[in-house]
Amino acid sequence: MQLTMELERLARIFFLLAMFHAFNSIDWSMAQNTHHHRRHHIHVGVILDMESPVGEMAQQCTTMAITDLNALASHINHHLKLILHPRNSMGQPLKALSSAVDLLENEQVEALIGPQTSEEAELLAELGDRVPIISFSASSPFLSTIAALVQEFGWRELVIIHEDSSYGNGIIPDLLLTLAEGNARVAHRTAIPPQARDIYVEAQLYKLMALSANIFIVHMSASLASRFFLKVNELGMMSAGYGWIVTDGIVNELPVMDQSVLDSMQGVVGIRPYIPPSERLCNFSLMWRNSFFRNQHRQIPDINVYCLWAYDSVWALAKAAYHLRPITSMQKNDAANKLAHLAAIPSRPTGSDLVRAILRGKFMGLSGEIQLKNGQLQQPVAFEIVNIVGRVKRIGFWTQSNGIMRGLNRSSVATQSPSVRKMASIEWPGSSLAVPKGQRFMPKTGKRMRIGIPIKRGFKELVAVELDPETIATIVTGFCIDVFKAAIDLLPYEVKFDFIPFPNSTTGSYYEDLIYHVYLQQYDAAVGDITITANRSLYVDFTMPFTETGIAMIVPIETSRSTNMWIFLQPLTVDLWLVIGAFFVFTGCVVWTIEHNDNNEFKGPLSQQIGMVM
Repeated sequence: MQLTMELERLARIFFLLAMFHAFNSIDWSMAQNTHHHRRHHIHVGVILDMESPVGEMAQQCTTMAITDLNALASHINHHLKLILHPRNSMGQPLKALSSAVDLLENEQVEALIGPQTSEEAELLAELGDRVPIISFSASSPFLSTIAALVQEFGWRELVIIHEDSSYGNGIIPDLLLTLAEGNARVAHRTAIPPQARDIYVEAQLYKLMALSANIFIVHMSASLASRFFLKVNELGMMSAGYGWIVTDGIVNELPVMDQSVLDSMQGVVGIRPYIPPSERLCNFSLMWRNSFFRNQHRQIPDINVYCLWAYDSVWALAKAAYHLRPITSMQKNDAANKLAHLAAIPSRPTGSDLVRAILRGKFMGLSGEIQLKNGQLQQPVAFEIVNIVGRVKRIGFWTQSNGIMRGLNRSSVATQSPSVRKMASIEWPGSSLAVPKGQRFMPKTGKRMRIGIPIKRGFKELVAVELDPETIATIVTGFCIDVFKAAIDLLPYEVKFDFIPFPNSTTGSYYEDLIYHVYLQQYDAAVGDITITANRSLYVDFTMPFTETGIAMIVPIETSRSTNMWIFLQPLTVDLWLVIGAFFVFTGCVVWTIEHNDNNEFKGPLSQQIGMVM
């Protein structure tokens, strides 16, 4: 333990001296000016998904950066001090936004670091005109690297699989254009939601298996990729003949993935930004390992590029904040004046000055040269091409000027010798050394599905089997048949089938016999008005029901119709009809009694008076 602590102390001393040398462009003598005599505190909010491995590592790196900064400032008698206020977004964009508002209102932070996903960064962009926001995780791959790999292997047809989110959809238009410029055709594109269930992923993979293309480009978050490749391996799509290329969003997080996921990705080729080695990086790695030894972690995670970017983000902010005059902290809002919405959050007094200082900043960080262009980190001088074979193995590099090559010289310029302008050997899925072909041979004449059809004598609207007298061909029609054909038409590949009527049963249980023949694989499927029962479900799988009878009542139907002209008398009984007639006569007599003496029309012969009464 004493030896470990001594090594850590020496590593930190060498590391701080290296950082001091890297920042020699900063005029530290300004620390003696009058406006720096009192302590200059900069409050910085850090929003990360602390429950994810990347978020946990980034939090550790920002803490180490603050420790090194404060130690260096104390060593040169500088008064600038950064104070971090970490918040856990739990991977939820709305949680990240509420954390940002809380930091602005209650902690009066001057900058925000670390929206970890593109969704969080886009949501927090609403606050960008009020406070500087530095996001080190929302990166996108250099598309020319992918196009160069496709062209290098001579692939002309491939499939793109991406996450159905702003992160996954953002690069698709540019990727399609870049691939088209290299004469590569995208045969199919599949989008998978981030929260998709395994059964949905499996269904999409089954569709891809039926395609002729067998080269796949995968661009998604590491959390979705972990579940995706487990299913890919389970369905046998990590066998010889397949080719998989993944973007840097997946490769950068390989060190924190489970071993089971890495085992399912054997043979995958990926790209990631190249981190040039340096003495500072070596010393930092030593401190990183010692910090985990001290915390008694069972497994020490390897440093990834996100961790280095988090560290460099703190230093970039400190370098920019150094040139700002100290300001009086804003008063916190009380409960009565608490800000209710984003539009009411005021801009920070140093916000625009801090942004300009960050954009002008340029220095050598742990991840290489740190310089922003159009508000984004300048692309690295090179990308690594890696192959997952037991571990992550580097097989080559790609640069903008020289394309794909095997090595870089010390000046970070690609070697030009033709003998080394090839990548190292690649082990593809299935431990194959042969480059996968861009297209598999799909025979047009294959096995036709045998679909059993029940023969009905009664209700034929659901399914009906008839024999064409001219061609002696079986004609199958009905609602169930139409639904089956419509489902077949929705498939992205062709399925050939034959309708085969099921003969009459000898046991009396017609539909049970049909189900049992499907179970014996004499039929591949059965289509018709087949009721789903518990006993039948033990033998075959049913689709979701697409018809429902509900509650019904069966009553006999009177088929004979009466032709009697007096049928209208049937609704009422004879007694009722007699009472109606009696009242009719009684009413006439009452009218006659009232009108007889005064109305001449009710006088005259007896027959005339009876007629008037009626």
